[in-house]
Amino acid sequence: MDPLRELLTGRGAAWVGCADLTVLPPDVREGLPRGVCIVVTLDPAIIGGIAAGPTLEYYVHYRRANDLLNSLASAAASFLQEQGSRAVPQAATDVGIDPATHSTRLPHKTVATRAGLGWIGKCALLVTEQWGSALRLTTVLTDADLPTGEPVTESRCGHCVVCVEVCPGHAPSGREWEVGLERDAFFDAHACRAGARALAARAGISETVCGLCIAACPWTQGYVRA
Repeated sequence: MDPLRELLTGRGAAWVGCADLTVLPPDVREGLPRGVCIVVTLDPAIIGGIAAGPTLEYYVHYRRANDLLNSLASAAASFLQEQGSRAVPQAATDVGIDPATHSTRLPHKTVATRAGLGWIGKCALLVTEQWGSALRLTTVLTDADLPTGEPVTESRCGHCVVCVEVCPGHAPSGREWEVGLERDAFFDAHACRAGARALAARAGISETVCGLCIAACPWTQGYVRA
């Protein structure tokens, strides 16, 4: 794992881990047993500037983070393939989203929880102790024999409802996530999209971005203020 981690962190990744995905259906993981989780963090100064809604600066930063993730996933897959393993890079989550459900077959955040990086917050985003939700993720599916992390199976949000209160679409119900709980049982993705699109439009952004729950999360605030 160390050579792969060194390659990716040298190119801009903040964290690289690996998850055992064999508990998931083979079709969602393309028959491959593990997933490499790659993290790019978002600039704390830019995140600190979106407390009232997304900005053009945030949107550009968000897009650049996705571009970097796609480049890192491609580099990771090439490295693993050169070592004789199968490896399939996944796209950053601005593509491949089912318009009917606003979901993907294998969310990057699922791989991240199984790699031990963090948990799913009440806002349905990954939350980490290091960066809160101020990060972007991607995945490389592989059969490489890499050491895997200890999965996180429960929320650490507790009684906090900050993201519930700031959501313009009133998408989070306030219920805590745990492994096996379907997203729709605690979060309304359609309401999230509607609220985000309205805020983005006010900022002159044609795509669906928001960031209020990211900026407001106490775990993110710890990162921003560090």
